[in-house]
Amino acid sequence: QVQLVESGGGLVQPGGSLRLSCAASGRILSINAMGWYRQAPGKQRELVAVIGSGDSTNYTDSVKGRFTISRDNAKNMVYLQMNSLKPEDTAVYYCKVSSRSFIWRPYIDYWGQGTQVTVSS
Repeated sequence: QVQLVESGGGLVQPGGSLRLSCAASGRILSINAMGWYRQAPGKQRELVAVIGSGDSTNYTDSVKGRFTISRDNAKNMVYLQMNSLKPEDTAVYYCKVSSRSFIWRPYIDYWGQGTQVTVSS
């Protein structure tokens, strides 16, 4: 099993910044993609940003130029730097990691418990 622990959420004013972190632990041989998703009240969970094992990145249009995803493979961590935050960024943010425990096992997706980000004056 793999456990994911997110941190860094909180309350911030519009235009402010936050940095989310997600640490993966447990039976991990290798990690493929790592990503951040968010879910606002009454809305479906959506992809925010994803980073592949080769550090290729993809962002949803609404955060391009404001958010940056990065990873530290030595620490099994993924980060989301969020700048110029807007009220519409308010949501619970979840990290997702695709990992495998043995070379003959397929990659499995694991989710964190979520961290609240609130952007309000």
